[in-house]
Amino acid sequence: MTHPDESVRAFARSLFDEAVAAVSAERCVPPAIGDGPINGRTLMIALGKAGAAMASEAAKRLQGPVTGLVITRHGHSGPPHDLPADFEVIEAGHPVPDDESLYAARRALALASALGHSDRLLMLVSGGGSALLALPVPGISLADKQIVTQALLRSGATIGEMNSVRKHLSLIKGGRLAVAAAPAQVETLIISDVPGDDPSFVASGPTVADTTTLAMAREIVARYAFDIPSNVIAALDDPANETPPYDALGLAGGTVRVIAVARDALNAARRLAEGRGYKVMDLGDHLQAEARHLGAGHAALARRVAADGQKRVILSGGETTVRVTNRDGRGGRNLEYLLGLALALEGAPRIYAIAGDTDGIDGTEDNAGAIVTPDTLARAGAAGLDARAMLDSNNAYGFFDALGDLVVTGPTRTNVNDLRAIVIEGA
Repeated sequence: MTHPDESVRAFARSLFDEAVAAVSAERCVPPAIGDGPINGRTLMIALGKAGAAMASEAAKRLQGPVTGLVITRHGHSGPPHDLPADFEVIEAGHPVPDDESLYAARRALALASALGHSDRLLMLVSGGGSALLALPVPGISLADKQIVTQALLRSGATIGEMNSVRKHLSLIKGGRLAVAAAPAQVETLIISDVPGDDPSFVASGPTVADTTTLAMAREIVARYAFDIPSNVIAALDDPANETPPYDALGLAGGTVRVIAVARDALNAARRLAEGRGYKVMDLGDHLQAEARHLGAGHAALARRVAADGQKRVILSGGETTVRVTNRDGRGGRNLEYLLGLALALEGAPRIYAIAGDTDGIDGTEDNAGAIVTPDTLARAGAAGLDARAMLDSNNAYGFFDALGDLVVTGPTRTNVNDLRAIVIEGA
């Protein structure tokens, strides 16, 4: 006989799995690929954590001559047989760019620049592309970009703020790749991982007109007091590093479609929960806050709604932030959210939770997220774990790993950011 705790754990995990499946490339790419031929060639560049899966689905449906370049995170390309044999695949660094990121950007620019007026650039974009495609502006080295990226990741800045800065230090982001492809037709299909689903922020929008400015990037740097090299500050003061205008050749007349978003994932989880008899409270798909603080707030909400004794699920999506105080700590934003939630719940009965990144990787670790149960803190105490101290030292990974409560999926080859579900069992 299955213990009630195990059945609730399985249900929480099924909510996460259903949400991820709803935004897979297999679901969202086929309807977005037109079935008509074009006069010239198609260059397909698939960028991001979902790049390989998106390219595989698109390649099955495109007509005419197709050249393919897939740029994805190390370990995210999937089985080789998923892609045409002549497609070039580059695996690069994430969340910090590496030498392969630099090579990938140069390859993408070279291929796009060779297109003619009868050709097409089909850009398949998903989250993670900001690090995977790195080509610094003059005066900035890859090492400088790595320092800036690390500073941004530790600062608590939102993804939009981080990408505003990165666009203005790049020769390929902020619409510059589309400009390089002119006069070819540019079509962009996006799986969005950013709160609000502004396409210009996904992977820093290499083929989408930028909505931010150098002045905004400078303000962000000043607000978070980044410790970054002086030549980076100088680059942000250089008018030559402003992103191209929306009516620049290559951007003007291009088409941009967002084909999967966090809302799709939440809706799938909601349908599953309601089918199991749970009342669903949906908090939205673009929550942004310090992870541990959001967890504590959601714990207070869960305790209030649990008082009526009904079966409920509280869903939310978006991307929280983490302010890192211990550079040697381990754990991503979902684990910090969950540990903050567990501490605030204080072992409240009947309340469970799962939170995970839909790409299968929470931060830089090997887990998507974790699960919290009513006895999380009790089990931690019995194991000699100090939950508060581990949260304060940014070591949430060690906490949940010791309890055996990590959720490990491996790379999912999609990404619409985080999925959080609090499951409240009936009295």
